[in-house]
Amino acid sequence: MNLMIVEDEPRLRNALAHNIPWDKHGIEVVGMASNGVEALELVSRKKPDIMLIDVQMPEMDGLTLLGELRSRQEISKLMKMIILSGHDNFEFAQIALEYGVSKYLLKPAGEEEILEAVLEARQQLRGDLEQWQRKAALEQKWKDNLPHLQNLFFIQWISGKYTRQDILSKSRELYIPLKEHDRIAVAVVDLDPLPEHETRFQRGDVELLQFTMQCLAKELLPHPSRWITSDSGNLLLLVLIVEEDQDAKEAMLRLNADVSKLLSQTREVLKLTASAGICASIGTIEEMSLLYVQACRALQERVVYGHDLAIPYREQLRRDIQGVIVQQNLEKALEIALETADESKALEALKGLWEEAFTRSESSDEFHEAVLYMNSFFTRMIQKQGWTVKRVVGEDIDYFQNVKLLSTKMQTFSLLERTVKHIVAFMSEQRKTTSNQVVKDILNLLEEEMDQEITLHTVADRLYVNSSYLSRLFKQEMGVVFSTYVLERKMERAKSLLQDGFKVYDAARLVGYRDVSYFTKVFRKYWGVNPGEFKG
Repeated sequence: MNLMIVEDEPRLRNALAHNIPWDKHGIEVVGMASNGVEALELVSRKKPDIMLIDVQMPEMDGLTLLGELRSRQEISKLMKMIILSGHDNFEFAQIALEYGVSKYLLKPAGEEEILEAVLEARQQLRGDLEQWQRKAALEQKWKDNLPHLQNLFFIQWISGKYTRQDILSKSRELYIPLKEHDRIAVAVVDLDPLPEHETRFQRGDVELLQFTMQCLAKELLPHPSRWITSDSGNLLLLVLIVEEDQDAKEAMLRLNADVSKLLSQTREVLKLTASAGICASIGTIEEMSLLYVQACRALQERVVYGHDLAIPYREQLRRDIQGVIVQQNLEKALEIALETADESKALEALKGLWEEAFTRSESSDEFHEAVLYMNSFFTRMIQKQGWTVKRVVGEDIDYFQNVKLLSTKMQTFSLLERTVKHIVAFMSEQRKTTSNQVVKDILNLLEEEMDQEITLHTVADRLYVNSSYLSRLFKQEMGVVFSTYVLERKMERAKSLLQDGFKVYDAARLVGYRDVSYFTKVFRKYWGVNPGEFKG
């Protein structure tokens, strides 16, 4: 929540701003003013949620400021105000209550009392916002024909299908206050992809959530020069109408403040984040299509810069999109890990590829090129096993068919992780049917040929399987590595032979050791005694 302090006495103003631990309570002091005139200038730019206002001030007192704030349409009616007064004056208090102040505090109010009043105002504001949200969810605004027609007008306008005369005539018909020499600025806003840990909503709820955010925007930004609607792709479209005599830079600052306010309140109300793209500058009404494309292009860059951001459009220097260059050993490591169904090593290799292919991306185009590279790799792996991509990845098939549905790094990395886990699961299931028989064959071979030198590679060659796969499979099924198991079996057999009266030379030969001295060394290390002593 954002707080503005209006107090004429400098020491008290600074004490209110710096001595109270606002940040510990999620409160940010976004502005300070010494009188009502300064406060009015700051409010339109800073968009505070809560104002702490002194009554007696030069130029414009606090009560007059209250009246001005409540009379101005561009000031949100949801904003909460707290009065600080040096006089216990009933008339002052009555006027303040008529203006809807949240609290009337008498000086000298303590820091704890002031903090408590601000936190109460924040709670009231949250309650108002939640009440409004419930109301918005119940209302069926789509049944009202005029908003629907206005929305269709904006969709046609941003597509560039109207002439200047069409724009002016149709806007008059639909009660949109657009004059011939007005200019415009455009922003688009979209909810960020739902986090994987989100349990309140599902993917099917996104359209309703987007509509709720649109209703919230209309409530928070009610000025008639702002038009809030949606485009054909269900993005929230914010069009600022700029009159001929208004300053262009001031208009863009206002648009940025509006967007930031909406993103902040979306976090408060929906407990979700959204991102926005903003056009480069204001333009004529005929340039609506260009400004809209700029805003959409800026929004796409959240895949590079992250979510919960308002991103202005910046003209990119023309250069060729860089191809995806990764170390071949990383791709090979991922391929082997997937083939052997080793999830931990596969995820480790994936992180390496992510660092190589994605973190160097300087634009959304390069980022999506990296996604195409990874999707192509996974598709090859899946189809090589004779499976279909849809069967393996399930609902994620949409992202394989249209990579631009991926709009954040977190969403993209989660997709890649899920794909790795899907492939590993399929590989593991496929191997379950054969793994037990392979291990049985190994054990039989070992018992039958105990008098031979047995290594992992010789067994792998005999069974026509990859030695790395065989090693992992044996460890998974038996709980010990292959060489350790072989040593245990040979030492157990040697002990048994010696106990049955066999000579050391014969015992060594029957467990595959041709060098008796080497056998003696291994036996002593394993059992702690020499073979001869054990026999005795």
